[in-house]
Amino acid sequence: MNRQMNVTTTAEGIAAAARAASRESGGLPPVHLWDPPYCGDLDIRIARDGNWFYLGTPIGRPEMVRLFSTILKKEKSDYFLVTPVEKIGITVDDAPFVAVDFTAKGKGRKQVLTFTTNVGDSVTADDEHRIRVHRDKSGEPSPYVMVRGGLEALIDRKSFYRLIERGSHKDGWFGIWSSGSFFRIIPSDELPEGE
Repeated sequence: MNRQMNVTTTAEGIAAAARAASRESGGLPPVHLWDPPYCGDLDIRIARDGNWFYLGTPIGRPEMVRLFSTILKKEKSDYFLVTPVEKIGITVDDAPFVAVDFTAKGKGRKQVLTFTTNVGDSVTADDEHRIRVHRDKSGEPSPYVMVRGGLEALIDRKSFYRLIERGSHKDGWFGIWSSGSFFRIIPSDELPEGE
């Protein structure tokens, strides 16, 4: 986002609005229903490792990070913190969340994978919450799982290695099953020998 505007709302003010919205909804605020006016950008950045920064300083309160994560909204390629009355742009380096662990029940096509994010979300990979793998020009994979409302979690390296151990081949692809869906990781013929 290259919009430079003065934003009078503070992080504490946004947090207070988020707390109120969470209380009213009894869970995650209904950000998909909110379309408030854009108020400018705030110097909040989510780094690729999932750490949140305000004015260049790490936000050290996990409760506040969790609260902010509940009012995060993505529109096209831009990210915003939204309340019923305001929308404030923030910077996200890659994905807004990191999947830091997962559990697996069952095996093969009957396998069900449930991911936990760094901000406490739990999501089961299925047709609505898809796993995708982006490979950069060098072929390095970056795996993601959809969490909610267009917001993805980057699957951390240790979890990705564990996923690979549970992978299988289907229709010329190596991938992973969850909730009856097969998620492609890499063409089978591109796997190193012995995999």
